[in-house]
Amino acid sequence: MSRKKNPTRTRILSATHRLLEDGNIAATRMSDIAKAAGISRQALYLHFPNRAELLVATVRYLDEIHDVEARLAPSREASDARTRLLAWISAWGGYIGEIYGTAKALMAMQDTDAEARAAWDDRMQAVRHGCAASVNALAEEGLLTPGLSEEEATDLLWTMLSVPAWEQLCIRQKWSHERYVSVMQSSAERMLIRSY
Repeated sequence: MSRKKNPTRTRILSATHRLLEDGNIAATRMSDIAKAAGISRQALYLHFPNRAELLVATVRYLDEIHDVEARLAPSREASDARTRLLAWISAWGGYIGEIYGTAKALMAMQDTDAEARAAWDDRMQAVRHGCAASVNALAEEGLLTPGLSEEEATDLLWTMLSVPAWEQLCIRQKWSHERYVSVMQSSAERMLIRSY
C-alpha cells in the first residue's frame, strides 16, 4: 500500500525517522514510536508486527522520500563500466549526508539491538549490491584490475564507501561533499580499473 493511501503508516515511519535523527536511541521502543506518531501501541502493531520490520521499513521509507531510484538511474543506465562506477559513487556519496543521522543511530544501536542491526544490515547489503553491480560491469568489460577477484573488488569499494569512512572524512575532517565524491571516484578508478 502506498504512503498516499495509508497516512497512518506514513506518520509512523516519519515519527520513527524523527526519533532516530534526534539521536535519542532510548526513545525508539515501540511504545515511544506509537506516542510520537500519535497512535496507540495496538494500532502500531497492526501496521508493523515487530520493531525489526518497522526499522527496516523506516530506512526504506527514507529511500522513497529521497527518490533513490531516480538518483541511481544514471549509474544503471550508463553506457560503459567506468561511467557506471563514477555515477554509483556520486549517487551513494551524495546520499550518505542526507541519511547520516538515522545511519548513525542504527550503527550505535546495532551491537546491542538485533532489530536495529537487521535494519542496518538490510540497507548495507543494498549498498554492497550497488558496489557489486559496478564491479561486475568493470569485469565484463575486461577493465577490472588484475589480481583482484570481483568479490575482493566489491569488498574494497563497499568498505571505501562505508558510512564510517564518510563520517571520518566529512564530519571529523570537514571534507566537503564535492571533495569526498571527487576523491572517492579517482581513488576507485586507480584501485579498480586496470587501464587507469
